[in-house]
Amino acid sequence: MNATPATRIKAADTLGHYINGRTVSASSATLDVHNPATGRVARQVELATRETVEDAIAAAEAAFPAWRNTPPAKRAKILFRFKQLLEEHADEIAALITEEHGKVVDDALGEFQRGVEVVDYACGIPELLKGEFSKNAGPAIDSWSEFQPLGVVAGITPFNFPAMVPMWMFPMAIACGNTFVLKPSEKDPGAPLLLARLLSEAGLPDGVFNVVNGDKVAVDTLLEDKRVQAVSFVGSTPVAEYIYSTGTANGKRVQALGGAKNHAIVMPDADIDNAVSALMGAAYGSCGERCMAISVAVCVGDETADIVVDRLKDQLADLRVGTGTDTCNQMGPLVTREHCDKVRGYVDLGVKEGATLVVDGRDLTVDGHADGYFLGPCLFDHVTRDMRIYQDEIFGPVLCVVRAESQEQAMQLIDDHEYGNGTCIFTRDGEAARYFSDNIKVGMVGINVPLPVPVAYHSFGGWKRSLFGDLYAYGPDSVRFYTRRKTVTQRWPSGGVREKAQFAFPSNG
Repeated sequence: MNATPATRIKAADTLGHYINGRTVSASSATLDVHNPATGRVARQVELATRETVEDAIAAAEAAFPAWRNTPPAKRAKILFRFKQLLEEHADEIAALITEEHGKVVDDALGEFQRGVEVVDYACGIPELLKGEFSKNAGPAIDSWSEFQPLGVVAGITPFNFPAMVPMWMFPMAIACGNTFVLKPSEKDPGAPLLLARLLSEAGLPDGVFNVVNGDKVAVDTLLEDKRVQAVSFVGSTPVAEYIYSTGTANGKRVQALGGAKNHAIVMPDADIDNAVSALMGAAYGSCGERCMAISVAVCVGDETADIVVDRLKDQLADLRVGTGTDTCNQMGPLVTREHCDKVRGYVDLGVKEGATLVVDGRDLTVDGHADGYFLGPCLFDHVTRDMRIYQDEIFGPVLCVVRAESQEQAMQLIDDHEYGNGTCIFTRDGEAARYFSDNIKVGMVGINVPLPVPVAYHSFGGWKRSLFGDLYAYGPDSVRFYTRRKTVTQRWPSGGVREKAQFAFPSNG
């Protein structure tokens, strides 16, 4: 294994791993990282062996005792410096996201900024870790609780938010005194490696944060190694279920965020123009590759549905699709050729199932980018609950319109679906909105807000098969996830006083 000082991510680089404060190149298999806009190889990434992952875990384990005892205010100081470096390198990070993922630059910057907000929240860790103290909880007895770090923890993150989702995890984990091993998506590994370098520049001690690129071998090593105390995951539901069952079977604390099929109800009294504009961004932003994307619009009443479909059709005719580097474009390519073909296959399936394909993006071509992974926006009407395009998470620029006769019927559709990540309602009726938010069986709810992603000082998570585990991501739940509560009760007997044995269970009586 050869180690060299970390460098900027360059075109045609072969990306290795980041272990113990250094870029590490290990002899292993490599995978091509493509630029989705061109279809060409941008660079290669090494796939970690079990031994490489174990080296990262060992580095994190060795760094833990000193980092655990580092005062929270000093940890916060490093995170403040990291936040400053992030802002200085925002354009560089966004460019990497666009090059490897394909999303337009504005969207990449938006993702980046939401991650920085979590770093900002983590900078308040001295306040967040304050325990509770009770003087004279009993006769001359004081009692307090404190939050202690777990040790080595790990994060396994998806391709669709290569900067934001890792920043949902590691800032709070290391702020709480843990050390961290990140396994990002091998489809777009550049941004996470740059984040690791910036953390070192901010003064983070070697070994506190490590990155291993890899596939299932790396994942299974993290899940099975007894030194790893907790695992955070974001991805598809089948993988989330595997992560949760395997991790917990190995004695780990696990939060595994899975898939989604997010519905938006459009009521007859809604501001239709604003609802349609919101649906455009929520369904087709980031090419639909968001776990919070709206993929089903449930229109209450045929008249509402007809108007919504007509106006969506008109706006989709003007949607600019092309390379992410062109700031005039609103939607870029899908992340890989395989995923593009999969989404295109769902469009074919929807036609076969009998849905009405109002807007067909399958024939889209982008001048000069014939080999890019482009698919134009697709819009289906008259979708029914028995169709697979309704049931499955497509994860692409495909919006399904379902028609309902009432709000109650629309809500029943949402409640019956296996996923419960996010949902929203468009209405001017406060009573309808309140009934919806009180009774819908979904974890994150928007009222005239299409993407109700909680801000950094709340927590993110869904219900049903969208989340495995008890605690949400970032926000207050992250302190609970990345720490153990310890309660200490102390008493100092008065000098020279001999006390009798007490055989009754102690109480304050």
